[in-house]
Amino acid sequence: MSVQLNSQTCQQRLAEFNASLEELRPYASRAKKGNVSESQSRDLIENFERTHELALNVITKYLERLGKGPFSGSRDLTAEAFHAELIDDGKSWLDIVIDRIQYNPIYEIDTQEQFLENIQKRYVRLFERFSENVGKLLD
Repeated sequence: MSVQLNSQTCQQRLAEFNASLEELRPYASRAKKGNVSESQSRDLIENFERTHELALNVITKYLERLGKGPFSGSRDLTAEAFHAELIDDGKSWLDIVIDRIQYNPIYEIDTQEQFLENIQKRYVRLFERFSENVGKLLD
């Protein structure tokens, strides 16, 4: 019975992730067309970060279901997700973690332009594949 409850929780978290991914897509599409304001760039990054956090929540709950964890951070969690075949491109998922760390305003380097480009060209596609992979595993 508890496995079913955990599975249900995974499915609920996946549904939240999928809803956030649907909200993220139009922001990424607008950015691809260019000429995006600073406010729109911030909105894209905020939506992206929320979607990534929800993906990490799905991964955490799924791995807990398998009796794995706790994990010391998103890097360890991402590596374990790759080994569990929840994600199919571990390096790119680690790039997400690195981009988010570097984008943090406490660092003086300006990484926003590269971060925005990665979101548009790489990361949304990774999220879509993640949704498909996890959806199949939970069925």
